[in-house]
Parts: sequence; C-alpha cells; structure tokens
Amino acid sequence: MPLTLFDHEPQPTVWDFENRAARRGYRAIAGVDEAGRGPLAGPVVAAAVILPRGAHLPGVDDSKKLTPARRDDLFALIQSTALAIGVGAADHQVIDRINILQATLAAMREAVERLAKPPDYLLVDGISPIPFPVAQQTIKKGDSASISIAAASIIAKVTRDRLMGEYDQVYPGYGFAEHKGYGCASHMAAIAALGPSPIHRTTFRGVREHLGDSRCP
Repeated sequence: MPLTLFDHEPQPTVWDFENRAARRGYRAIAGVDEAGRGPLAGPVVAAAVILPRGAHLPGVDDSKKLTPARRDDLFALIQSTALAIGVGAADHQVIDRINILQATLAAMREAVERLAKPPDYLLVDGISPIPFPVAQQTIKKGDSASISIAAASIIAKVTRDRLMGEYDQVYPGYGFAEHKGYGCASHMAAIAALGPSPIHRTTFRGVREHLGDSRCP
C-alpha cells in the first residue's frame, strides 16, 4: 500500500496535552473534571489530578465509558499513582443559588485548591475556564483526549456515586444508589409519589413542579 502524505506523522495520544504543556516549561499539570451536572439531586463533584510524567495507567478513559467495577479499580490505581489529587463539591443549595455552571466552576476551583502539590497549569474539561489564577487550557471532550482529565473524571464520578449511595440510606425510596440522582423514569415516579427530598435541586425541571408536595421525608 503506498504511503500517504500523513503516514509519517505521529498518532495523537492521551498524553499530548500534558506533553505540550511540559515543553512550554510547566511541571505540575493538573487535569480537572466534574461529575453530576445533570442529575436532579445531590451535589456536583469535581476532581483535580496531577500525574507523574509517563505514568502507566492502562484503561484510564472517560468515566462514562467505563463500567462501575472498572471505575472502582481505576480509582484505586489513580490514587496510588497520582502525585496529587484534590476533590471539591457544590451541594444542591449552592446549585440552586448560583446555577449549575457557576456551582461546577466553584467545585472545580475547590478541587484545585485542595491539591497538596500546587499546579502551575490546568487542563480543564469543557469550554469554561476555572476562576483560578493559574494558566489553563479548556478542552472539549477532554476526558477522552487527556489522561489527566480522564483520571479526574474517574475520581469525581466514583466519589459522587459513593456519596449518592450514602444518601440512598438517608433518603430511601428514591433509588439514589441506582440512578445517582439522574432523571430516569423510576426517579421521576419517586418524586411524584414522595415529593422532593431535602437534597433535590429545587430549580431543576422535574423537581420544581413538585415543591408544593408536603410528603417530603
């Protein structure tokens, strides 16, 4: 088969964004991502992860592409490999007060602030920069393009899922351990039957219509 014009060019890897930042002189590069923007209940959780250059993390990818069991395994691997991990959260009250985008950015900032190793560069999933005085790059679908963001997505997702499992014990009947607060049919039926719980986001469609229900636990 004849060579094409681009055969000599290296294929992109999940380390490309980290390597480019490193070539510019940055040494503490943190990937930042969140979990829980869409659910009707519970917090939005963010994570920031600084990985050692060239760390071997087979299977680390966008958390949404992984099974719960695989996420749990990779969560442990990332924790044992990362140079620093920070986690932040904004609860349902914050989300209702300042809106989900601003709450997400606040959670991301908290995650960065909680890193034991101060970062000098951020790779942020999405299109909105974090209000934090450090050089940063936003990346659409960054959890599939950057190993550091992918690692952060797994930390954030597993942390939030476990928290929602705890809420399921406090507020039974809604199925939080199963759907993690997302607006599936069984969750919508539970809201209609029981009324919103204390951790539901009252400004979200699917919840606010039931705020007059006095059956809240």
